[in-house]
Amino acid sequence: MSLETSRVVEVAEFREALRRFLRQSERVARQSGLTPQRHLLLLMIKGAPDGSEQSTVTELADRLQLAQSTVTELVSRAEEAGLVERTQSQTDARVAHLRLTPEGERRLERSFTGLGTERAQLRDAFSHLDDSDVASPI
Repeated sequence: MSLETSRVVEVAEFREALRRFLRQSERVARQSGLTPQRHLLLLMIKGAPDGSEQSTVTELADRLQLAQSTVTELVSRAEEAGLVERTQSQTDARVAHLRLTPEGERRLERSFTGLGTERAQLRDAFSHLDDSDVASPI
């Protein structure tokens, strides 16, 4: 089966744009006083799918596609740095909800606003892919 060159070019351009976005995201995170991993952790907590701006370690492990022990360590370090705080669940004492502290909010906001142009460029690159490319990009 032969790949159509124009489709391969589109996917290659998308992957290039994605890589550029990730590199820029890492740079902006560091300028905001965050490691790339902490930036992603704060983003996933603040951007909880239900809009609650909180998450659990289990939910984060699933969203980040990392082992729960890895996320637990990442959360502990972010907590020690004053970026995240835990509160006990009102309905299940075994569950702790994670929220950003004011300092975590400040640093995430700084890095988030610093990537507006890059998000727009990535959206543009994504829009050039057709449905078959989105279903199975190379």
